[in-house]
Amino acid sequence: MWWLIPVAAVVLFFAVLLIRTLRFTPKPPVQLLEGDETFDKDAAVTSLQELVRCKTVSYTDPTLEDDAEFEKLIALLPTLYPHVFKTCSFRQLPDRALLFHWKGNSAGDPAVLMAHYDVVPVEEDGWEKPAFDAIIEGDVLWGRGTLDTKVTFNGILFAADHLIAAGFTPENDVYFAFSGGEEVNGKGAANIVDWFEDNGITPSMVVDEGGGVVENVFPGVNAPCGMIGIAEKGMLNARYRVKSTGGHASAPKPNAPIDRLSAACCKVLRNPFPYHITPPVAAMFDTLGRHSSFVYRLIFSNLWLFAPVLDMICKASGGELNALMRTTVAFTQMSGSKAPNVIPPNAEMVSNMRLNPYDTMASALRYLRKAVKDDSVEITAIGGMEPSRISVIDCPAWDKVARAVASTWKGCLVSPYLMVQCSDCRHYGRISDKVYRFSAMDLTAEERATIHGHNERIRLETLYRSVEFFIRLIKQC
Repeated sequence: MWWLIPVAAVVLFFAVLLIRTLRFTPKPPVQLLEGDETFDKDAAVTSLQELVRCKTVSYTDPTLEDDAEFEKLIALLPTLYPHVFKTCSFRQLPDRALLFHWKGNSAGDPAVLMAHYDVVPVEEDGWEKPAFDAIIEGDVLWGRGTLDTKVTFNGILFAADHLIAAGFTPENDVYFAFSGGEEVNGKGAANIVDWFEDNGITPSMVVDEGGGVVENVFPGVNAPCGMIGIAEKGMLNARYRVKSTGGHASAPKPNAPIDRLSAACCKVLRNPFPYHITPPVAAMFDTLGRHSSFVYRLIFSNLWLFAPVLDMICKASGGELNALMRTTVAFTQMSGSKAPNVIPPNAEMVSNMRLNPYDTMASALRYLRKAVKDDSVEITAIGGMEPSRISVIDCPAWDKVARAVASTWKGCLVSPYLMVQCSDCRHYGRISDKVYRFSAMDLTAEERATIHGHNERIRLETLYRSVEFFIRLIKQC
């Protein structure tokens, strides 16, 4: 009867998997805030229109920027948000940083609400409507910055203006921190953090752009998901360079610079960075995985066994799921000879990498060099930033943001996640472990694609929700 032992082991193994899956049930829902929020919706739309009409385009070459447009926007603020300017102190810091201070009943546990008011350049020929005319057609407002991120800039200040006019005073101090150079990694946000450090101010909560309310982003989950980033990946631009004596293309020698670069590119792509289930991703799996279909609940409740399977799925699918699990590499630039019949004496290419929180700029370079295994290919960093600090979620600050999300978009599942883009709030990791990334919008995949692209636009209903969210959030401060 010895054969009963392995049979029993197999039965026990599958029983453990099944029991863990059946016990992997949804957590208690987020507590909702009572009451509806009403405000002047037409005025909120008009304010955003005025902001969009300011061509606050930032460039890596600052000589291309129009300072007058940035000053025009700042000059409009007292008119658009008069109660804010009557009640809050306002200062301008270097690099187009704007900081408002709204004194609460107590100076302790201050909150910081963030946005940026610069936008990326526009190729007008690709737009159906003028990018800076703020045209409303039907229930949609068109314009650069309507999503990224003048909608949240407006949402924060309009919500505060509305509450001040109604006689509300926050329990604790609230700061509104805005940058005019986020799109080019400007120093405005860092200067504000310096000011907080110099004045001994430690925020109890920081909220900046990041996730939103989206659908069909998690396997097996059909409900809309309110995704709040608790960390963001780092970024590294790596340059690969090969030098040679050059030559005539009619008699090419082996291993020319572009040959070596092409081989290096293939080696890197064939050897993706290892996957890591980081705390933000683990928290997302533990939240949304419980709402998934049975097969996915089987996987997410037993990652000790199925992690390699999940890794295979991520590699095969690519995209956002894969980006959550590992450092990604995208080759974006290559240069060589200036003539078609000349072998270049020098050739180079560049990859843009988004660093998993378990990687660093230095470790990523080491991995690339190991994957390429060719000393003739010089691999160096030409700019980047380390992954951010990971914020905590078992705290009152997280609960406040989660309640505001769940109460504004009723029926959505609120979850932490790892943000794959970079934002200004990474600087706040110096002074706080309660930094949350949520763009107060519900967006379709089509709408998300217009961010930094053609025909950026926002549904008016989405604009209203943004103001509602910040009203609910500020009331908890």
